[in-house]
Amino acid sequence: MLTLLWLLGLILIIAVLAWKRVGLMNASVVVGGYLLAMTLLGPVHWFIDLLLWALFLGVAIPLNMTDWRRRSITTPLFHWFRKVLPPISDTEREALEAGTVWWDGEIFTGRPDWNRLHSYPQPVLTEEEQAFLDGPVEELCRMTNEWQITTELQDLPEEVWQFIKDNGFFGLIIPKEYGGKGFSAFAHSQVAMKLASRSGDLGSTVMVPNSLGPAELLLHYGTDEQKNHYLPRLAAGQEAPCFALTSPEAGSDAGAMPDRGIVCRGEWEGQEVLGLRVTWEKRYITLGPVATLLGLAFKVYDPDGLLGEREELGISLALIPTNTPGIEIGRRHFPLNAAFMNGPNSGTDVFIPMDYLIGGQEMIGHGWKMLMNCLAVGRSISLPAGGTGAAKMASMTTGAYARIRRQFNMPIGEFEGVEEALARIGGNTYVMDAARRMTAGAVDLGEKPAVLSGVVKYHITERMRQCMNDAMDVHGGKGICMGPKNYLGRGYQSVPISITVEGANILTRSMMIFGQGAIRSHPFVLQEMLATQDPDEQQAIARFDALLYEHIGHALGNAAGSLLLGLTAGWLAPLPDHLDHGPRRRNLRRSGNDSPRKTPDYRHSAHAGDADIRRYYRQLSRLSAAFATLTDTSMLMLGGELKRRERLSARLGDVLSYIYLASACLKHYHDQGDPVEDLPLLRWGVEDLLAKIEQAMHEILLNFPDRAVGIALRVIIFPLGRRLKPPSDLTCHRVARLLMTPGPMRDRLLDGCYVSEDPTDVTGLLNHSLGQIILADPIEQRLAKARRSGELDHDSDADELAVAAESGVISPEEAKLVREAREARRAVIEVDDFSQEEMRPRQAG
Repeated sequence: MLTLLWLLGLILIIAVLAWKRVGLMNASVVVGGYLLAMTLLGPVHWFIDLLLWALFLGVAIPLNMTDWRRRSITTPLFHWFRKVLPPISDTEREALEAGTVWWDGEIFTGRPDWNRLHSYPQPVLTEEEQAFLDGPVEELCRMTNEWQITTELQDLPEEVWQFIKDNGFFGLIIPKEYGGKGFSAFAHSQVAMKLASRSGDLGSTVMVPNSLGPAELLLHYGTDEQKNHYLPRLAAGQEAPCFALTSPEAGSDAGAMPDRGIVCRGEWEGQEVLGLRVTWEKRYITLGPVATLLGLAFKVYDPDGLLGEREELGISLALIPTNTPGIEIGRRHFPLNAAFMNGPNSGTDVFIPMDYLIGGQEMIGHGWKMLMNCLAVGRSISLPAGGTGAAKMASMTTGAYARIRRQFNMPIGEFEGVEEALARIGGNTYVMDAARRMTAGAVDLGEKPAVLSGVVKYHITERMRQCMNDAMDVHGGKGICMGPKNYLGRGYQSVPISITVEGANILTRSMMIFGQGAIRSHPFVLQEMLATQDPDEQQAIARFDALLYEHIGHALGNAAGSLLLGLTAGWLAPLPDHLDHGPRRRNLRRSGNDSPRKTPDYRHSAHAGDADIRRYYRQLSRLSAAFATLTDTSMLMLGGELKRRERLSARLGDVLSYIYLASACLKHYHDQGDPVEDLPLLRWGVEDLLAKIEQAMHEILLNFPDRAVGIALRVIIFPLGRRLKPPSDLTCHRVARLLMTPGPMRDRLLDGCYVSEDPTDVTGLLNHSLGQIILADPIEQRLAKARRSGELDHDSDADELAVAAESGVISPEEAKLVREAREARRAVIEVDDFSQEEMRPRQAG
């Protein structure tokens, strides 16, 4: 038994040294000292001591002899690594070099610094930005009618177009010196989200010019002349921009783009100038049918050597007025009955001067990097904002409808099956909003989160799809009957649009998130790859040697951390400072109160949810270490083959994404002041994500290419088995109640959504009626009790409320209140119907 304890002590010391990332020399001294003590004092058999000393000296001495190690171990590994390193195309290289590494880098370390997470400032609006949201944005939502847009006009009304232009909606990101609003990324996100919560077509129309479009490209890469000419016109709405990237044959494979520009001389405004003759065919271009200014991506070739010796110069970007001779705008696409402007365009041998290139001639060949940098920002803002806006609309309308609609003499939201759907809607909305805010805040800090933009694009749009599906299930017939009274159908119908655009979700998940993140965000891999490309081999080997052994220490540390944290349920993991205090001082039961009430600011103090929240941080630390271990092992075992193992890559990407989303939830909760009443939302979001992380890891290990390695990894990652559970039924019940009950909790969840109280408005009727129903509910309960007791007995043809008022069961004022509530309920559940003539297709012309 004592021998076993000594051996376990040795393993524990090695694991702790690795987890704490103790340097190689210091770790060797500590382990050597322990072995000496065990040899002299312990009861271990001399043969075991001999084996352990041989193993220790065989590892410690060579690794600590730097010159010998570099010559005998590192150099062969260096040449092998250079040989097996998978070829990287120019577009892949530029994608890897684009953007910045932010919180994703912390996750890949396996030891996320929670204090650093909370040190990032909470994104806030300026007074000017808030006034714009409360004024022009609110007015634009109020004047928008979805049925009119999608059915009667298939376009925004002229007055809406004019309002957008007159109020600078196309210039949100353009600096004030050029006549724009100069808004922050967070303000841009808030505007886009609110518009999308009212109308997807309205949101898309405003989003595109402010994300991946000419304005952003000009801001970052345009010449002073281009900026001074175009930005004021774009800000004033005098130009309608679009950007043409996708080709019919190439699709998501930009490297296969067939669109080309040939360097040549041609006549321009009466003079012979150097330019390009461009031929292209593009489709799916938002605002294309109405654009006056066309951003265009194409490959440049110089067969006559007019610019130098290279013939293939790479992807480049140009900005071309659509009235340029030879441009064919084409007709409109019709994406799932959506009315936002979208269509193809093309051109054959269209001559443009060199100054039409964004950034001028010197930016030839830099187009893909320009796009990747701007796409990282655009995907971080527009689609997450649109998806979150749709989810907030689903939360608002479905929560209200579930409270108003009654079946079997009770609100349908009180049925557990409906509660389950409501909980998913509310919980997903909370997660989406947290990730949207945190990512927009990163952009405002100057980050260009290339990997995280893919994370939020994919997961927010997918969770939006789940919210809309659940909302339709709850609404039933109300949701499927189209007409002016249907506030849900068009949003549900257009869900696949956001799933498809700016990188189809299947490719984003299976190829981009982890495929890019494993290299871009890993603390060592990209640096190791770059080291092998250094032409000075001696310098390259020295650099590779330092990186390699740091990487090995990093990998062993994460494996040890995963094991130790798994054995201790994460209790060894450090907590953020605001939670590193004594026992909580409030009873956990306080968070279970379903009634809305004001909460004090619990920031920096122990409160009802601290025990759960501490557990969340500890589990995320444990799972981050496990993720880093899985990442390093997968890359070691598969190398370049990993990018072809799309299912494995997708699941690793899921783990990365879920850790990021859970981090965002914890930061969002902290930024809001740790409101105890919102704990059900936090619990649902984080516990759902933690359970999904374990499930994804389980599936990775089940399908790991080397079964023996998979079994060994399972011992390290799940030493006590899988223990994390999805949200409980009680948590789901509380989230569902939150959606159905007006108050501060619901207001915080819906913050930024367009909320109308106008009973003549399609969603305003819901919100107005919800208040009436809640006021009338206690009276309805008294009426039901009176009917059961026989106190209220009336003929079926009689007016029950009049009888009740006359008999004194309720007062006349209460009878009026109930009557109005019942009329409001009937108005809410009404659906549209049409005559045969109205249903006939309209004749052209």
